[in-house]
Amino acid sequence: IYLYIYIYTHLVNVQGSGNGESYQERLSRLEEDKESLVLQVSVLTDQVKAQGEKIRDLENSLGEYQHKLKSTEEMLQQELLKRSSLESQKLGLMDEVSCLKLKLENMEEKHIKIITLLLLLLLSPKGIAEKMKDMTNSDLSSVSSGVDSGQQSPVLQENVKNSSIRKLWGKMKRTGVLSDDIEPTQFKRGGFRATAGPRLTQTPDSGRSSRAHTPFSKWTTEQVCGWLEDIGLGQYVSLARQWVNSGQTLLSATPQELEKEICIKHPLHRKKLQLSLRAFSYKTMEKSSELDHIWVTRWLDDVGLPQYKDQFYESKVDGRMLQYLTVNDLLFLKVTSQLHHLSIKCAIHVLHVNKFNPNCLRRRPGDENKTSPSEVVQWSNHRVMEWLRSVDLAEYAPNLRGSGVHGGLIILEPRFQSETLAMLLNIPPQKTLLRRHLTTNFNSLVGPQAQQEKQEFANASGHAPLTTTAKVRPTKLGFTNFRQLRKLKVDESADYICPMDTGTPPALSGTPKRTYGSFRGISPNLACMLIFCCRSLLHTLNFPLPCIVLSHWL
Repeated sequence: IYLYIYIYTHLVNVQGSGNGESYQERLSRLEEDKESLVLQVSVLTDQVKAQGEKIRDLENSLGEYQHKLKSTEEMLQQELLKRSSLESQKLGLMDEVSCLKLKLENMEEKHIKIITLLLLLLLSPKGIAEKMKDMTNSDLSSVSSGVDSGQQSPVLQENVKNSSIRKLWGKMKRTGVLSDDIEPTQFKRGGFRATAGPRLTQTPDSGRSSRAHTPFSKWTTEQVCGWLEDIGLGQYVSLARQWVNSGQTLLSATPQELEKEICIKHPLHRKKLQLSLRAFSYKTMEKSSELDHIWVTRWLDDVGLPQYKDQFYESKVDGRMLQYLTVNDLLFLKVTSQLHHLSIKCAIHVLHVNKFNPNCLRRRPGDENKTSPSEVVQWSNHRVMEWLRSVDLAEYAPNLRGSGVHGGLIILEPRFQSETLAMLLNIPPQKTLLRRHLTTNFNSLVGPQAQQEKQEFANASGHAPLTTTAKVRPTKLGFTNFRQLRKLKVDESADYICPMDTGTPPALSGTPKRTYGSFRGISPNLACMLIFCCRSLLHTLNFPLPCIVLSHWL
């Protein structure tokens, strides 16, 4: 029993001493872990402080970059404004250059007229003829005497003077200034006088009055040449005098003969001559024929496209050619912008509605509070700029120079909306309040009906928004179409920029009508031919049908 108690107590003491050692080791390990954790926490706090400093530095640099970005945006906006002002100045200088060219040509014409007037005042036609005969006789005698005497220098000087007089005499005879049927002492009201001031229109001479009472087929060669000079095709007079026998020669000529005999290689010159000859053959005088090519250059200023004045002037585009202008003609005149095509299209439509009244466009500002779509459609480009000034957008108004924006484009074109006008005015998209102000005034200007039509057109499927960079590309013809194209006349193969049978636009009248972009169809002559063929076919089949129904169907 004693031995068992001793052994038990010894084992208990051994176990207690072993457990005590394990607790001390654990405590020491925990203290070491605590020290390591404290060290790690201190390291992490230092890293957090460093990262916080870096974040503050990055925020400061971000603020500096944002400030620099704002300053660069302001500088960019100023550069855009400067560029728009420079472009407006460039267009203004181009206008001044074109006006100076026109003034120079007018001054040259006046100079020639003044010389002829001085000669008419000094000498009568019969006196000039006798003078020429005396000069030629004196020249022959002087030449013979000079040959006999051997002194030829004075004779050469007189020959030079007489040759210049003969050239001037020939020009006066060709232009019809001198005619043998007018007596030198005969007084004619409306003619040239020494006290007469400058006239706005040309004074009708005897050749023009004689042409008015004679059919074109019976005109003489000189009358035809004078008529060519009157319509602006004076550069072809010399060749026409050699080929044309009478007016019937031009009436029966084909485009190939005109190009071969008179060398009219310019397509628009050839088209102008053909349209004028067609008016003589049909004996119909259109109101558009009263507008000459000088008026068309002023009309381009009114519609906001002065950059094309030189091309239109060189091509001698007059009012009749505007009526029959095609897409290919505009491309030949270097008008490639789709927006400018639509501008010319709507402007010609306004002329159609106003029966080619030369003063139909309004240039002066009126009462801004009492405007209707029927008045806005007649606004010129300058009048639209005045409207922008009245709605507190004067700083953006000069950007419309050369843009082609006028009242007809604003009202008649369904794709022209306030966003298009904002793009043309170079209003940044960030200025939402300014664009909203423009949209409100634009909607009140065009009226509720036109605004509804524009919105319906915008919501239609397949709608393509109108942009300022879109170009018009020429239509490509296949190889088999050239043979048929040569057989067609002037107006049968034409895709007119504005057809002749356009009525009042739906924005101006209360009746619904198809949109402006869908006016392209068959030409009037082709429609008449189809009506005649269908009517004859139905007559042979004993199926009567009124011609009005056929025309409405076509």
